[in-house]
Amino acid sequence: MIQDIKNQFSSGFYWGAGTSAHQVEGGNVNDWSRWEKENAEKLAKKAGKQWNKWYQEKFPEMLNPENYISGRACDHYNRYEEDFDIARKLGHNAHRFSIEWSRIEPEEGKFNQKEIEHYRDVIRALKKRNLEPFVTLWHFTCPIWFTDQGGWLSAKAVFYFSRYVEKVVLALGNDVKFWITLNEPVLYAFQSYFRGIWPPRKISLKKFKKVQRRLISAHKESYSVIKRISPLSSVGIAKNNTYFSKFVRWCPFESILVSILKYQTNEQFLNKIDKYQDFVGLNYYFHREIGLLRHKIKQDKKTDMGWEIYPEGIYYVLKDLKKYKKPVYILENGITDADDSKRAKFIEDHLRWIRKAMDEGIDVKGYFYWSLLDNFEWAFGFWPKFGLVEVDGKTMERKIRCTF
Repeated sequence: MIQDIKNQFSSGFYWGAGTSAHQVEGGNVNDWSRWEKENAEKLAKKAGKQWNKWYQEKFPEMLNPENYISGRACDHYNRYEEDFDIARKLGHNAHRFSIEWSRIEPEEGKFNQKEIEHYRDVIRALKKRNLEPFVTLWHFTCPIWFTDQGGWLSAKAVFYFSRYVEKVVLALGNDVKFWITLNEPVLYAFQSYFRGIWPPRKISLKKFKKVQRRLISAHKESYSVIKRISPLSSVGIAKNNTYFSKFVRWCPFESILVSILKYQTNEQFLNKIDKYQDFVGLNYYFHREIGLLRHKIKQDKKTDMGWEIYPEGIYYVLKDLKKYKKPVYILENGITDADDSKRAKFIEDHLRWIRKAMDEGIDVKGYFYWSLLDNFEWAFGFWPKFGLVEVDGKTMERKIRCTF
């Protein structure tokens, strides 16, 4: 069924899946790896209070502190060629991955040539298999030295990041056409500086807004750096957008709330960088119904993490992107589904709505499922299963879950 829908797309369409370095590589030393070790016990105890008995019985590992330590992750750092062989077997012609800043610049101003060569080998391994690399330069994690100097609150943050970007693009730019400077910058600022559930856990509305401004500046400066070095490359970000809808269609109060949330969550960042992006990168996971009342979501319409499955929403967020007049790449869209009972239908249904948006003039150029591998899902650890490919945490054996 998935293949039947894929046949409705053009031959030049990009099909792939994504990963991020910290979630799959293993052995990283950065602000997240430090935070994991400091908070694993707390996260396990929190899971015992946050998740009801049904979840705890199905995923008992959520109560184990070891679940929250990334450790070897998927050992993708050493097994990337095996994983790319699987991606090719699945019929992919592109792959999204991230470069780990802390590997490239483990100490301030000191760049590790061996790690640069590692990522050169990764890119060449992709191209050897006719997989187009979509390279993310920052996917949430930061070098410890950067965090200890204030991280994204530092007045020098933009300088530090753009210097790292310049180093990477000078070394690898000849083999990369698509660059993604930042992954989900609004979500990162919100989780780290507003909710305070991700490192560095500095809760302040003022800091939240400041970090967003810094990330906007970091993208703009990095865009200029990349285009100077590699003018024919295509540069954007991966922006998580949510579909907001009203419970009561005629309610003006709910209309105002939806408009505010759409602007703050979906539009503001993209508006600020509009002249500094060659494409719009979209990550879509969520539908949020706004109002005093909400429709009850049935269990069969939820992921393992309790997120609502709402494929129609991707159509609406794509339609909202038309105003930017740029090609769109769907860089993340996925489901946690340990039983693999919903994954195929999830993909099929989203592709149908994407096709509808394209038929109505939205220039969608690619779709990347999240994720290629079962991975380390940040503050949730290993229990959520996003992967097209199952990974045994002990043996590191790979097993295809879903052929897409």
